[in-house]
Amino acid sequence: MLNDQDVTRWLDENQISATLVYPAAPTPTVAAAASAVGVSTEQIIKSVLFTIDQQNLLVITNGKSTIDRRLIAERFQVGRKRVKLATAEHVENITGYSVGGVPPFAHISKLTTWIDPKVLEQDVVYAGGGSSNALIRIETRVLISATDATITPVSRSSDANEHDH
Repeated sequence: MLNDQDVTRWLDENQISATLVYPAAPTPTVAAAASAVGVSTEQIIKSVLFTIDQQNLLVITNGKSTIDRRLIAERFQVGRKRVKLATAEHVENITGYSVGGVPPFAHISKLTTWIDPKVLEQDVVYAGGGSSNALIRIETRVLISATDATITPVSRSSDANEHDH
């Protein structure tokens, strides 16, 4: 398994300007992470892995947004039921990280990555840092180049969505 040390090494090797932070409080939810680092929930982002038939897709969105599988299905020209949330085991096999600490980059496999435009409304965001106690502080413009992501709408806002995937 990869961890926060692997993320740090990847950032250094790729000369990506980002900082790993280790909040004193646990960060199991978006609200907890936001509170732990003293930012709004919109500045916490999540990296969620989906499978569409045999393809993997990493979706990055604000932590309080709900990913709309219909939008992904439309882009892949498949039915919504073919867009599946990856299992924890699949996430580990494809990214190298455990669910809850998946960073937006530094994976063991090259992933097609989409970033929801709502993420770009923030100048700085906090993402999974490779382990359950680490977060990456990164400017959104750096995030886009580091992930080689496509900017595409994939979410709808939901204050009721409190649980991380």
